[in-house]
Amino acid sequence: MTVRTRFAPSPTGFLHIGGARTALFSWAYAKKHHGKFILRIEDTDVERSTPAAVQAILDAMAWLGLDYDEGPFYQMQRMDTYKRVLTTMLDSGTAYYCYCSKEELEALRENQMQQGLKPRYDGKWRPEADKTLPAIPKDIPPVVRFKNPQTGLVAWDDLVKGRIEISNEELDDLIIARADGTPTYNFCVVVDDWEMGVTQVIRGDDHVNNTPRQINMLNALGATIPQYAHLSMILGDDGQKLSKRHGAVSVMQYHDDGYLPEAVLNYLARLGWSHGDAEIFNMQQFCEWFDLDHITPSTAQFNTEKLNWLNAHYIKEANIDELASDIAIRLAKAGVEVKLQPKLQDVLGLYRERANNLNQLAADVAYFYVPPKVSIEDVEKHITPEIKSVISALTQKLTAIDWTVANIHTEINEIVTLNQLKFPMVAMPLRVTLTGFAQSPSIDKVMALLGQEETLARIKANLV
Repeated sequence: MTVRTRFAPSPTGFLHIGGARTALFSWAYAKKHHGKFILRIEDTDVERSTPAAVQAILDAMAWLGLDYDEGPFYQMQRMDTYKRVLTTMLDSGTAYYCYCSKEELEALRENQMQQGLKPRYDGKWRPEADKTLPAIPKDIPPVVRFKNPQTGLVAWDDLVKGRIEISNEELDDLIIARADGTPTYNFCVVVDDWEMGVTQVIRGDDHVNNTPRQINMLNALGATIPQYAHLSMILGDDGQKLSKRHGAVSVMQYHDDGYLPEAVLNYLARLGWSHGDAEIFNMQQFCEWFDLDHITPSTAQFNTEKLNWLNAHYIKEANIDELASDIAIRLAKAGVEVKLQPKLQDVLGLYRERANNLNQLAADVAYFYVPPKVSIEDVEKHITPEIKSVISALTQKLTAIDWTVANIHTEINEIVTLNQLKFPMVAMPLRVTLTGFAQSPSIDKVMALLGQEETLARIKANLV
Protein backbone atom coordinates (compact mmCIF):
# COMPACT_ATOMS: atom_id res chain seq x y z
CA MET A 1 0.00 0.00 0.00
CA THR A 2 1.30 3.47 -0.88
CA VAL A 3 1.74 5.67 2.19
CA ARG A 4 -0.46 8.77 1.97
CA THR A 5 -0.27 11.41 4.68
CA ARG A 6 -1.97 14.79 4.90
CA PHE A 7 -1.63 18.14 6.58
CA ALA A 8 -5.00 19.78 7.04
CA PRO A 9 -4.84 23.24 8.64
CA SER A 10 -7.86 25.46 9.19
CA PRO A 11 -7.32 28.96 7.74
CA THR A 12 -8.72 30.74 10.77
CA GLY A 13 -5.29 32.09 11.67
CA PHE A 14 -1.65 31.87 10.72
CA LEU A 15 0.35 28.64 10.62
CA HIS A 16 1.85 28.41 14.10
CA ILE A 17 4.86 26.43 15.26
CA GLY A 18 2.80 23.44 16.43
CA GLY A 19 1.09 23.18 13.05
CA ALA A 20 4.44 23.46 11.29
CA ARG A 21 5.80 20.53 13.31
CA THR A 22 2.73 18.46 12.38
CA ALA A 23 3.26 19.34 8.71
CA LEU A 24 6.95 18.47 8.94
CA PHE A 25 6.34 15.06 10.53
CA SER A 26 3.60 14.21 8.01
CA TRP A 27 5.82 15.33 5.13
CA ALA A 28 8.84 13.40 6.41
CA TYR A 29 6.83 10.21 6.96
CA ALA A 30 5.62 10.30 3.35
CA LYS A 31 9.14 11.00 2.06
CA LYS A 32 10.59 8.22 4.20
CA HIS A 33 8.20 5.68 2.70
CA HIS A 34 8.24 7.08 -0.86
CA GLY A 35 4.59 7.99 -0.45
CA LYS A 36 2.42 11.04 -1.10
CA PHE A 37 1.99 14.12 1.07
CA ILE A 38 -1.34 15.95 0.68
CA LEU A 39 -2.17 19.54 1.64
CA ARG A 40 -5.83 20.09 2.51
CA ILE A 41 -7.28 23.44 3.59
CA GLU A 42 -10.18 22.85 5.99
CA ASP A 43 -12.07 26.08 5.36
CA THR A 44 -15.64 25.12 6.29
CA ASP A 45 -15.64 27.64 9.16
CA VAL A 46 -16.74 30.36 6.75
CA GLU A 47 -17.04 33.10 9.38
CA ARG A 48 -13.45 32.71 10.64
CA SER A 49 -11.61 31.49 7.53
CA THR A 50 -9.91 34.22 5.50
CA PRO A 51 -7.98 34.39 2.21
CA ALA A 52 -5.14 36.08 4.10
CA ALA A 53 -4.83 33.10 6.44
CA VAL A 54 -4.88 30.68 3.49
CA GLN A 55 -2.06 32.62 1.83
CA ALA A 56 -0.11 32.74 5.10
CA ILE A 57 -0.29 28.93 5.30
CA LEU A 58 0.88 28.54 1.69
CA ASP A 59 3.69 31.07 2.23
CA ALA A 60 4.86 29.28 5.37
CA MET A 61 4.86 25.89 3.65
CA ALA A 62 6.86 27.35 0.76
CA TRP A 63 9.36 29.09 3.07
CA LEU A 64 9.94 25.85 4.98
CA GLY A 65 10.26 23.91 1.74
CA LEU A 66 7.51 21.44 2.68
CA ASP A 67 6.44 20.59 -0.85
CA TYR A 68 3.19 18.69 -1.22
CA ASP A 69 2.46 16.04 -3.85
CA GLU A 70 -1.27 16.73 -4.07
CA GLY A 71 -3.37 19.79 -3.33
CA PRO A 72 -4.04 22.18 -1.95
CA PHE A 73 -7.59 20.86 -1.72
CA TYR A 74 -10.23 23.18 -0.28
CA GLN A 75 -13.18 21.70 1.59
CA MET A 76 -15.53 24.47 0.46
CA GLN A 77 -14.95 23.28 -3.10
CA ARG A 78 -15.99 19.73 -2.17
CA MET A 79 -19.55 20.39 -1.00
CA ASP A 80 -21.10 18.21 -3.71
CA THR A 81 -19.01 15.27 -2.49
CA TYR A 82 -20.09 15.76 1.12
CA LYS A 83 -23.77 16.04 0.17
CA ARG A 84 -23.53 12.87 -1.90
CA VAL A 85 -22.07 10.93 1.06
CA LEU A 86 -24.68 12.44 3.41
CA THR A 87 -27.45 11.18 1.14
CA THR A 88 -25.87 7.72 1.09
CA MET A 89 -25.71 7.62 4.89
CA LEU A 90 -29.31 8.83 5.27
CA ASP A 91 -30.47 6.17 2.82
CA SER A 92 -28.50 3.42 4.61
CA GLY A 93 -29.74 4.44 8.06
CA THR A 94 -26.33 5.36 9.45
CA ALA A 95 -27.48 8.99 9.70
CA TYR A 96 -30.85 10.59 10.41
CA TYR A 97 -32.65 13.92 10.58
CA CYS A 98 -33.04 15.60 13.97
CA TYR A 99 -35.69 18.31 14.43
CA CYS A 100 -34.78 19.46 17.94
CA SER A 101 -34.84 23.23 18.26
CA LYS A 102 -31.93 25.18 19.70
CA GLU A 103 -34.04 26.04 22.75
CA GLU A 104 -34.97 22.41 23.29
CA LEU A 105 -31.32 21.30 23.18
CA GLU A 106 -30.27 24.07 25.57
CA ALA A 107 -32.99 23.07 28.03
CA LEU A 108 -31.90 19.42 27.78
CA ARG A 109 -28.29 20.39 28.46
CA GLU A 110 -29.19 22.56 31.45
CA ASN A 111 -31.34 19.83 32.98
CA GLN A 112 -28.59 17.21 32.58
CA MET A 113 -25.99 19.50 34.16
CA GLN A 114 -28.30 20.19 37.13
CA GLN A 115 -28.54 16.42 37.65
CA GLY A 116 -24.77 16.09 37.49
CA LEU A 117 -24.92 14.22 34.18
CA LYS A 118 -22.65 14.61 31.20
CA PRO A 119 -24.45 16.83 28.64
CA ARG A 120 -25.36 14.77 25.59
CA TYR A 121 -28.06 14.36 22.98
CA ASP A 122 -30.84 12.12 24.29
CA GLY A 123 -31.60 10.38 20.96
CA LYS A 124 -35.11 11.82 20.65
CA TRP A 125 -35.09 11.60 16.85
CA ARG A 126 -32.85 8.52 16.60
CA PRO A 127 -34.75 5.87 14.64
CA GLU A 128 -34.91 2.45 16.25
CA ALA A 129 -36.94 -0.69 15.68
CA ASP A 130 -40.37 -0.48 17.34
CA LYS A 131 -39.79 3.20 18.19
CA THR A 132 -42.37 5.80 17.19
CA LEU A 133 -40.79 9.12 16.32
CA PRO A 134 -42.47 12.44 17.13
CA ALA A 135 -44.45 14.30 14.50
CA ILE A 136 -42.15 16.33 12.26
CA PRO A 137 -42.47 20.05 13.07
CA LYS A 138 -43.02 22.33 10.10
CA ASP A 139 -41.06 25.35 11.32
CA ILE A 140 -37.73 23.70 12.32
CA PRO A 141 -35.16 22.86 9.61
CA PRO A 142 -33.47 19.61 10.63
CA VAL A 143 -29.82 18.86 11.22
CA VAL A 144 -28.33 15.51 10.25
CA ARG A 145 -26.89 13.34 13.02
CA PHE A 146 -24.61 10.32 12.76
CA LYS A 147 -26.13 7.20 14.29
CA ASN A 148 -23.28 6.25 16.57
CA PRO A 149 -23.10 2.66 17.92
CA GLN A 150 -24.42 2.51 21.49
CA THR A 151 -22.47 -0.51 22.70
CA GLY A 152 -18.91 -1.77 22.50
CA LEU A 153 -15.60 0.02 22.30
CA VAL A 154 -13.79 2.17 19.78
CA ALA A 155 -10.12 1.24 19.95
CA TRP A 156 -6.98 2.02 18.03
CA ASP A 157 -3.25 1.55 18.47
CA ASP A 158 -2.00 5.10 18.37
CA LEU A 159 1.44 5.26 16.78
CA VAL A 160 2.58 7.74 19.47
CA LYS A 161 0.36 7.22 22.50
CA GLY A 162 -0.20 3.48 22.30
CA ARG A 163 -3.50 1.65 22.79
CA ILE A 164 -6.53 3.92 23.29
CA GLU A 165 -10.04 2.63 23.99
CA ILE A 166 -13.25 4.65 24.26
CA SER A 167 -16.65 3.23 25.20
CA ASN A 168 -19.37 4.03 22.67
CA GLU A 169 -21.59 4.82 25.64
CA GLU A 170 -19.45 7.94 26.10
CA LEU A 171 -20.29 9.18 22.60
CA ASP A 172 -23.58 10.66 21.47
CA ASP A 173 -24.96 11.13 17.99
CA LEU A 174 -22.97 14.10 16.72
CA ILE A 175 -24.30 16.53 14.14
CA ILE A 176 -22.71 15.94 10.73
CA ALA A 177 -24.70 18.53 8.77
CA ARG A 178 -26.14 21.81 10.03
CA ALA A 179 -29.68 22.99 9.45
CA ASP A 180 -28.54 25.01 6.42
CA GLY A 181 -27.11 21.84 4.87
CA THR A 182 -23.41 22.63 5.41
CA PRO A 183 -21.41 19.65 6.70
CA THR A 184 -19.52 19.82 9.99
CA TYR A 185 -15.80 19.47 10.63
CA ASN A 186 -15.68 15.85 11.80
CA PHE A 187 -17.79 14.64 8.87
CA CYS A 188 -15.72 16.50 6.26
CA VAL A 189 -12.50 15.10 7.72
CA VAL A 190 -13.85 11.56 7.51
CA VAL A 191 -14.99 11.90 3.91
CA ASP A 192 -11.72 13.56 2.86
CA ASP A 193 -9.47 11.03 4.57
CA TRP A 194 -11.53 8.21 3.04
CA GLU A 195 -11.70 9.55 -0.51
CA MET A 196 -8.09 10.77 -0.52
CA GLY A 197 -6.88 7.36 0.65
CA VAL A 198 -5.03 8.70 3.70
CA THR A 199 -3.14 5.86 5.37
CA GLN A 200 -1.59 7.69 8.34
CA VAL A 201 -3.17 10.64 10.15
CA ILE A 202 -0.47 12.54 12.03
CA ARG A 203 -1.92 15.43 14.03
CA GLY A 204 -1.98 17.17 17.39
CA ASP A 205 -3.34 15.39 20.44
CA ASP A 206 -6.10 17.97 20.71
CA HIS A 207 -7.80 15.74 18.11
CA VAL A 208 -7.74 12.58 20.22
CA ASN A 209 -11.37 13.11 21.25
CA ASN A 210 -12.39 13.40 17.59
CA THR A 211 -10.77 10.11 16.63
CA PRO A 212 -13.34 7.63 18.03
CA ARG A 213 -16.18 9.51 16.34
CA GLN A 214 -14.28 9.55 13.05
CA ILE A 215 -13.43 5.85 13.28
CA ASN A 216 -17.10 5.01 13.83
CA MET A 217 -18.11 7.06 10.80
CA LEU A 218 -15.42 5.44 8.66
CA ASN A 219 -16.68 2.03 9.75
CA ALA A 220 -20.22 3.06 8.81
CA LEU A 221 -18.98 3.99 5.35
CA GLY A 222 -17.12 0.70 4.97
CA ALA A 223 -13.85 2.62 4.68
CA THR A 224 -10.36 1.44 5.61
CA ILE A 225 -9.32 2.95 8.94
CA PRO A 226 -6.05 4.89 8.74
CA GLN A 227 -3.39 4.64 11.41
CA TYR A 228 -3.41 7.53 13.86
CA ALA A 229 -0.48 9.31 15.50
CA HIS A 230 -1.29 12.10 17.92
CA LEU A 231 1.53 14.50 18.74
CA SER A 232 1.80 16.05 22.18
CA MET A 233 1.43 19.79 22.60
CA ILE A 234 4.37 22.17 22.70
CA LEU A 235 5.03 24.20 25.83
CA GLY A 236 6.81 27.55 25.97
CA ASP A 237 10.18 28.23 27.60
CA ASP A 238 8.34 28.78 30.88
CA GLY A 239 6.56 25.42 30.75
CA GLN A 240 3.20 26.99 29.94
CA LYS A 241 1.10 26.27 26.84
CA LEU A 242 2.66 27.93 23.80
CA SER A 243 0.83 31.18 23.05
CA LYS A 244 1.26 34.65 21.60
CA ARG A 245 3.06 35.89 24.67
CA HIS A 246 5.87 33.39 24.02
CA GLY A 247 6.92 35.23 20.88
CA ALA A 248 6.16 34.36 17.27
CA VAL A 249 2.49 34.14 16.39
CA SER A 250 3.12 32.54 13.00
CA VAL A 251 5.83 30.57 11.25
CA MET A 252 6.51 33.53 8.95
CA GLN A 253 7.23 35.64 12.01
CA TYR A 254 10.37 33.55 12.44
CA HIS A 255 11.43 34.65 8.96
CA ASP A 256 10.74 38.26 9.90
CA ASP A 257 12.65 37.81 13.16
CA GLY A 258 15.81 36.67 11.37
CA TYR A 259 15.71 32.88 11.37
CA LEU A 260 16.69 30.64 8.48
CA PRO A 261 14.18 27.96 7.45
CA GLU A 262 16.88 25.28 7.82
CA ALA A 263 17.26 26.21 11.49
CA VAL A 264 13.52 26.22 12.15
CA LEU A 265 13.09 22.83 10.43
CA ASN A 266 16.03 21.27 12.27
CA TYR A 267 14.68 22.61 15.55
CA LEU A 268 11.13 21.40 14.91
CA ALA A 269 12.43 17.96 13.95
CA ARG A 270 14.00 17.61 17.41
CA LEU A 271 10.91 18.92 19.20
CA GLY A 272 9.57 15.65 20.55
CA TRP A 273 11.56 13.32 18.28
CA SER A 274 15.14 12.10 18.44
CA HIS A 275 17.69 10.01 16.57
CA GLY A 276 20.35 9.06 19.06
CA ASP A 277 22.42 12.10 19.98
CA ALA A 278 22.08 13.79 16.56
CA GLU A 279 21.41 17.50 17.00
CA ILE A 280 22.25 19.00 13.61
CA PHE A 281 21.06 17.37 10.40
CA ASN A 282 19.55 18.34 7.06
CA MET A 283 16.10 17.35 5.85
CA GLN A 284 17.40 14.55 3.65
CA GLN A 285 18.95 12.91 6.71
CA PHE A 286 15.81 13.59 8.72
CA CYS A 287 13.59 11.85 6.18
CA GLU A 288 15.93 8.85 6.11
CA TRP A 289 15.93 8.58 9.91
CA PHE A 290 12.37 9.60 10.70
CA ASP A 291 9.98 7.16 12.31
CA LEU A 292 7.03 7.47 14.63
CA ASP A 293 8.48 5.09 17.24
CA HIS A 294 10.86 7.73 18.55
CA ILE A 295 8.29 10.48 19.06
CA THR A 296 7.80 11.06 22.77
CA PRO A 297 4.17 10.97 23.99
CA SER A 298 4.99 13.58 26.64
CA THR A 299 4.85 17.31 26.04
CA ALA A 300 7.70 19.00 24.19
CA GLN A 301 9.18 22.25 25.47
CA PHE A 302 10.19 25.10 23.21
CA ASN A 303 13.70 26.40 23.87
CA THR A 304 14.55 29.71 22.22
CA GLU A 305 18.20 29.43 23.21
CA LYS A 306 18.49 26.12 21.36
CA LEU A 307 16.81 27.58 18.27
CA ASN A 308 19.24 30.51 18.33
CA TRP A 309 22.18 28.10 18.56
CA LEU A 310 20.94 26.19 15.52
CA ASN A 311 20.33 29.43 13.65
CA ALA A 312 23.91 30.52 14.31
CA HIS A 313 25.14 27.22 12.88
CA TYR A 314 23.11 27.55 9.70
CA ILE A 315 24.14 31.18 9.21
CA LYS A 316 27.76 30.04 9.27
CA GLU A 317 26.98 27.24 6.79
CA ALA A 318 24.73 29.25 4.46
CA ASN A 319 25.59 29.85 0.81
CA ILE A 320 27.21 33.28 0.91
CA ASP A 321 25.39 34.60 -2.17
CA GLU A 322 21.99 33.52 -0.82
CA LEU A 323 22.86 34.99 2.55
CA ALA A 324 23.88 38.28 0.94
CA SER A 325 20.61 38.40 -0.98
CA ASP A 326 18.62 37.98 2.22
CA ILE A 327 20.65 40.54 4.17
CA ALA A 328 20.40 43.07 1.33
CA ILE A 329 16.60 42.84 1.56
CA ARG A 330 16.67 43.32 5.32
CA LEU A 331 19.01 46.31 4.97
CA ALA A 332 16.77 47.86 2.32
CA LYS A 333 13.80 47.59 4.68
CA ALA A 334 15.87 49.51 7.22
CA GLY A 335 16.62 52.20 4.63
CA VAL A 336 20.20 51.08 3.95
CA GLU A 337 21.27 50.75 0.33
CA VAL A 338 23.98 48.18 -0.31
CA LYS A 339 26.66 49.60 -2.59
CA LEU A 340 29.05 47.77 -4.90
CA GLN A 341 31.91 48.35 -2.48
CA PRO A 342 32.57 46.88 -0.12
CA LYS A 343 31.09 43.70 -1.53
CA LEU A 344 28.38 42.46 0.83
CA GLN A 345 29.60 38.86 0.58
CA ASP A 346 33.02 39.96 1.88
CA VAL A 347 31.44 41.93 4.70
CA LEU A 348 29.29 38.97 5.74
CA GLY A 349 32.35 36.71 5.63
CA LEU A 350 33.81 38.94 8.31
CA TYR A 351 30.69 38.93 10.48
CA ARG A 352 28.66 35.78 10.09
CA GLU A 353 30.76 33.73 12.51
CA ARG A 354 29.50 36.09 15.22
CA ALA A 355 25.80 36.07 14.33
CA ASN A 356 22.86 33.98 15.48
CA ASN A 357 20.19 36.13 13.89
CA LEU A 358 19.84 37.61 10.39
CA ASN A 359 18.31 40.86 11.62
CA GLN A 360 21.20 41.37 14.02
CA LEU A 361 23.65 40.46 11.26
CA ALA A 362 22.09 43.11 9.01
CA ALA A 363 22.26 45.68 11.80
CA ASP A 364 25.90 44.78 12.51
CA VAL A 365 27.06 45.38 8.92
CA ALA A 366 24.94 48.42 8.08
CA TYR A 367 27.78 50.81 8.99
CA PHE A 368 29.74 49.69 5.95
CA TYR A 369 27.16 51.48 3.80
CA VAL A 370 25.89 54.25 6.10
CA PRO A 371 28.23 56.26 8.38
CA PRO A 372 27.40 55.37 11.97
CA LYS A 373 26.18 57.66 14.70
CA VAL A 374 28.79 57.73 17.45
CA SER A 375 27.30 58.05 20.93
CA ILE A 376 28.41 60.85 23.24
CA GLU A 377 29.21 58.25 25.88
CA ASP A 378 31.65 56.42 23.59
CA VAL A 379 33.27 59.69 22.51
CA GLU A 380 33.82 60.75 26.11
CA LYS A 381 35.09 57.31 27.10
CA HIS A 382 37.41 56.49 24.21
CA ILE A 383 38.28 59.64 22.22
CA THR A 384 40.49 61.77 24.45
CA PRO A 385 42.54 64.80 23.29
CA GLU A 386 45.74 62.77 23.74
CA ILE A 387 44.46 59.97 21.54
CA LYS A 388 43.34 62.44 18.88
CA SER A 389 46.92 63.55 18.35
CA VAL A 390 48.07 59.95 18.03
CA ILE A 391 45.30 59.19 15.53
CA SER A 392 46.24 62.31 13.57
CA ALA A 393 49.79 60.99 13.17
CA LEU A 394 48.41 57.55 12.21
CA THR A 395 46.21 59.14 9.57
CA GLN A 396 49.23 60.66 7.85
CA LYS A 397 50.83 57.21 7.64
CA LEU A 398 47.63 55.53 6.43
CA THR A 399 47.29 58.01 3.59
CA ALA A 400 50.46 56.77 1.92
CA ILE A 401 50.18 52.96 2.15
CA ASP A 402 48.85 50.22 -0.11
CA TRP A 403 45.48 49.40 1.47
CA THR A 404 45.85 45.85 2.79
CA VAL A 405 45.11 44.26 6.14
CA ALA A 406 48.81 43.58 6.75
CA ASN A 407 49.89 47.16 5.98
CA ILE A 408 47.12 48.66 8.11
CA HIS A 409 48.02 46.40 11.01
CA THR A 410 51.69 47.33 10.70
CA GLU A 411 50.98 51.08 10.82
CA ILE A 412 48.74 50.76 13.87
CA ASN A 413 51.33 48.63 15.64
CA GLU A 414 54.09 51.12 14.88
CA ILE A 415 52.11 54.10 16.19
CA VAL A 416 51.20 52.12 19.31
CA THR A 417 54.84 51.19 19.94
CA LEU A 418 56.09 54.70 19.21
CA ASN A 419 53.74 56.22 21.79
CA GLN A 420 54.19 53.41 24.31
CA LEU A 421 50.47 52.60 24.30
CA LYS A 422 48.46 49.41 24.48
CA PHE A 423 46.88 48.35 21.20
CA PRO A 424 43.24 48.79 22.40
CA MET A 425 43.93 52.44 23.28
CA VAL A 426 44.21 53.16 19.56
CA ALA A 427 41.98 50.40 18.20
CA MET A 428 39.00 51.31 20.39
CA PRO A 429 38.60 54.94 19.25
CA LEU A 430 39.09 53.76 15.67
CA ARG A 431 36.46 51.09 16.17
CA VAL A 432 33.95 53.49 17.71
CA THR A 433 34.31 56.18 15.06
CA LEU A 434 34.39 53.79 12.09
CA THR A 435 31.69 51.31 13.13
CA GLY A 436 29.66 53.02 15.84
CA PHE A 437 30.23 49.99 18.08
CA ALA A 438 32.67 49.38 20.91
CA GLN A 439 33.06 45.81 19.62
CA SER A 440 33.75 44.57 16.10
CA PRO A 441 35.99 42.13 14.24
CA SER A 442 39.69 43.01 14.00
CA ILE A 443 39.87 46.72 13.26
CA ASP A 444 42.48 46.26 10.52
CA LYS A 445 40.13 43.88 8.68
CA VAL A 446 37.25 46.30 9.10
CA MET A 447 39.33 49.18 7.73
CA ALA A 448 40.54 47.10 4.78
CA LEU A 449 36.96 46.31 3.76
CA LEU A 450 35.67 49.80 4.46
CA GLY A 451 38.19 51.15 1.98
CA GLN A 452 40.92 53.76 2.28
CA GLU A 453 38.89 56.76 1.20
CA GLU A 454 35.91 56.05 3.44
CA THR A 455 38.10 55.07 6.41
CA LEU A 456 40.13 58.28 6.28
CA ALA A 457 37.03 60.41 5.75
CA ARG A 458 35.39 58.98 8.87
CA ILE A 459 38.57 59.36 10.94
CA LYS A 460 38.99 62.98 9.89
CA ALA A 461 35.35 63.72 10.62
CA ASN A 462 35.55 62.46 14.20
CA LEU A 463 39.13 62.03 15.39
CA VAL A 464 41.36 64.60 13.73
